[in-house]
Order: sequence, then C-alpha cells, then structure tokens
Amino acid sequence: MNKHENIELFDYTVFNSSIDKIEIQSKYIINTLNQFSFNMAEKDPAFKKALINSDILLPDGVGIVGAARILKKARIKKIAGSDLHMYLLHRLEEQKGSCFYLGSSDETLRLIKRTIAVEFPHVRVETYSPPFKANFNAEDNQKMIEAVNEFKPDVLFVGMTAPKQEKWVDANKEAIDAKLVCSIGAVFDFYSGTIKRPGKIWIKLGLEWFVRLLTEPAHVWKRYVIYGPIFVYMVFREKFTNSLTKK
Repeated sequence: MNKHENIELFDYTVFNSSIDKIEIQSKYIINTLNQFSFNMAEKDPAFKKALINSDILLPDGVGIVGAARILKKARIKKIAGSDLHMYLLHRLEEQKGSCFYLGSSDETLRLIKRTIAVEFPHVRVETYSPPFKANFNAEDNQKMIEAVNEFKPDVLFVGMTAPKQEKWVDANKEAIDAKLVCSIGAVFDFYSGTIKRPGKIWIKLGLEWFVRLLTEPAHVWKRYVIYGPIFVYMVFREKFTNSLTKK
C-alpha cells in the first residue's frame, strides 16, 4: 500500500483509506487492530509481531479511531472485520472468485456455506474446521495448509479468535496459497447467525461495543470494562510523552 494510505499509530502502521482500495490480486495478510488486541499484543510479543507484519492493518474499533484523532489529528474510518468480509464477498461475486473459511465448528461452517450459496451464488466456497485446542501440532498445521492449498482460494478467511489466528497466519503465511489472508475471528459467528451483530444504527453511532457488552457480557466484558480504560490511559500517556518530546 502507498504511504499516504496508512497512519503510524504507536508501533503500528494502520490502514487509512477506503476499503475499496483493497484489491484481490497480490498476496496480502490483512489483520485488524482494536483496543483489546492492542492491549493483548503489549503482553504477547508473538502477537505484536504478527500485527506489525500485516500488509494491511485495519482500524477495527472506535478506540483506534479516537486514538488517531487524539495523537495524530487524523480522521480515520473504522473498518471492522465484518465490513472487510462483506466487501470481499461482493468482489468475489463480481469476479466469480473463491474463498476458504478456516476455523470454527463444522456446524458454523455449514451455515456459512448455506448463506453464501443464497447471497453470493457465483462464489466458490470450501471450509475446514481445525481441532479445538490451544496449540496446533505439526500434523494439524499440515492438514490445515493442505486443505487450503488444494482449493487455492482467492481469499482465505481465518476465524480462530485473536491472538491465535494472527499468530498462526504469521507463522504459516509462506506456505499458504491464497491471494488475501484475512483474520476475522467473530465474523464467522456473525455471518453464520450463531451470534447476532448489533444493528447498523448502533454501529454508525459508535456504540456497537455497548450493545455487545449488554448482549454478550460474559464474552466481552473484559475487553471493554478493563482494557478500555487501560487503552485510554495508554493513549493519553503517549500524547503527554509526545508533547514533552516536542518541547
């Protein structure tokens, strides 16, 4: 991507352009950055490395958008994993392309394939549900890579939750035969309908996080109640440090 299409934020190069600038032609690793993943990466060097190594790092969250405004006086637009997912499916439909879903359960993947068959009938789809475990062994990795490479998708969607998915992609990216590799986590559940994403009005108001906190408290409360304030502190500490440096 060109330099003017990114913004430097903390240690990261964050995408700062329209989503329609993303083309399905070269091999790109696409990840997302939000306040929760930022905080996790500060304690997990392998995760931080994976995010830094992204070819495209999307600003997925009002926290990142706010940080860009406070630290860089830049207005960037939030691009969630769901936004990327739908944009790419529309592009694949136009191009009669293919995508592969790696992650989640067989049932979730079945629902995804069923939905795509209706909404995007010209998109070829294949899926693979890896074993549910904290760490994959060499045999697991080989089976996953072989399943993807046999299909050779234009786009590989990886949904294993962060930071597992990003670290797996970073470790195996050279062996993966796909044009775009996108770690999109919860999007698998949203698109399959197993978890309902908040409505567009809440998203436009920047309150998607609040609705998810009310509807999925056990799953997301830490990222908003604990890591939210921590991220705000990090932003203003960075702003204060920068102001001292300029004096």
